[in-house]
Amino acid sequence: MHELVDKARQFAIKAHGRLDHRRKYSSEPYPVHLQAVADLVASVGDDPEMIAAAWLHDTIEDTHTTEAELTERFGPAVAGLVGELTDVSQPANGNRAIRKFIDRGHLARASQRAKTIKLADLIHNCQDICGHDPEFAKVYLTEMAALLEVLREGDAILFNRAMEVLHESAHGLQLPLHIVGDRPEDNPSDQGSLFPLGRMAQQFRQVFTARQITRALPSVDCPAEETVLAIMDRQRLAVVGVREQGMVCSYVTRETPLHIRPILAKQTVADSASFAEVILVLGTFDCCFVTLFGTIAGVIDKADIQHPYMRMWLFGIVTMVEMETGPLIERFWPDGEWQSLVSEGRLAKANMLLAERERRNQPSTLLACLQFADKLQILLENESFFRQFGFPSKKAARAICKDIESLRNNLAHAQDIVSHDFAQVARIAQRIESLRDG
Repeated sequence: MHELVDKARQFAIKAHGRLDHRRKYSSEPYPVHLQAVADLVASVGDDPEMIAAAWLHDTIEDTHTTEAELTERFGPAVAGLVGELTDVSQPANGNRAIRKFIDRGHLARASQRAKTIKLADLIHNCQDICGHDPEFAKVYLTEMAALLEVLREGDAILFNRAMEVLHESAHGLQLPLHIVGDRPEDNPSDQGSLFPLGRMAQQFRQVFTARQITRALPSVDCPAEETVLAIMDRQRLAVVGVREQGMVCSYVTRETPLHIRPILAKQTVADSASFAEVILVLGTFDCCFVTLFGTIAGVIDKADIQHPYMRMWLFGIVTMVEMETGPLIERFWPDGEWQSLVSEGRLAKANMLLAERERRNQPSTLLACLQFADKLQILLENESFFRQFGFPSKKAARAICKDIESLRNNLAHAQDIVSHDFAQVARIAQRIESLRDG
């Protein structure tokens, strides 16, 4: 056994053993699962870092281990793989379906090696769950099917094996299940969906990244109140990092400069992370730490939501939604059928605006003259609209639409969006990630 793999194996066994972690159904010691995942990964390649990460893949999520500790013990490559495999959703994000959607988006951006490990994890978990809990297995298989859609870059042998396990299990439970195999643009059945908006959201993610609003994080070895406050005043920061053995792994705040807090894996993003990922972290924590080459190097706090780049991104996202409303309405209600869904007063105002535009020789349509809020309300009458956005109900969709309208107005009038709209921004960020991952 490679030295790195053996070291990871021993560490994982001790970390889970301290908490007496056991498999839910069999009550076997948790390392039984870790061994199975590591063996599956080893069966498709001799990559010590991947096998080590397979042993460690649940340590950040389920034990007191931090990514900084893994970096120190096993190097940034192994720690980075474990970080990619760690769920990023929080209970505050919503119900299980919403959290799984967020975690799926995180996994979609993972490396090929991380996706290979995840495939091994799914295979073993699926066999265990379906063998012991048929009712929950129906939920798990649906979630597994969704994950497999974003794991195609993983090892081909394990991907095919995962597909076989999925379909065999679904057949055994008499559960109708299929995997979407084509890209949206290649699948005729997807015509009329919101994928054009999703592709634009992907482009936005490439343009607007965490590094554009990240500030360097000063750090100290032994925080003294006077020193820490002086650094914060000089650089206008609310936090300062604390180093242990040369690496930042905790922090102190202006409010409690002598209270050292650990930096959690769920509190960090890579410098290439999207603005949506940053906002999701800030929805739970006061600050978001940014890593470079697996090492914490920068920080973003809620005040940075006011950054010009962030406001540009938000306004662009809202504009994309607004641009898409017209074509969607025409698709759902052709030949002006949508007019029956608008009040006489709102329709009269749209007709007045259309007449004025025609007087000025400005080409337009009656639909284009409707207020943004009116268009959103029309779309809410079509169930497929809010289902494609991932909303569980019309009520949930209506709440987000109000958030979008409020955020749009505050952005347009240069209003503060942190104190008034942060909750809305966080919810919209979740939907953007949903769109981007299709």
